Amino acid sequence: MVGGFVIIMVSLAVGLLLSRRPGGAASRGRLDRASGPDLAPVTAAGWRRLARHVAGTMLGGYLLLMVVVVLYYYLVARVGGAFIKSAFTGCALLTGLAVPVFALASWLTELRRARTTHKAHPPAQQPRPSP
Repeated sequence: MVGGFVIIMVSLAVGLLLSRRPGGAASRGRLDRASGPDLAPVTAAGWRRLARHVAGTMLGGYLLLMVVVVLYYYLVARVGGAFIKSAFTGCALLTGLAVPVFALASWLTELRRARTTHKAHPPAQQPRPSP
């Protein structure tokens, strides 16, 4: 159990250090407390970057979880033989179900944000010439 805790804490510390380095996510998107974050328009490159980030996070999280499961199985508790197979396939299934839901939620959030921005800032109308 201690080993699993240490692995998780080390991975979180590495993630924190990577996000605080120059050019990292923390230095790019500073929040303005009065108006909220300054969001750039979403482009195809933005969606690709998001997909790459989600895929890396998903793969890294899955591998970390599998390391903890295997260490638990061999070092702490010997349970039934199907435990490892069930852990690998069950976690893969949950990941496969969660990613499309996350993608749909992200798309709907962006769609809602775009509609709200469009309503808040209607296009300026040209003044009519007086007769």
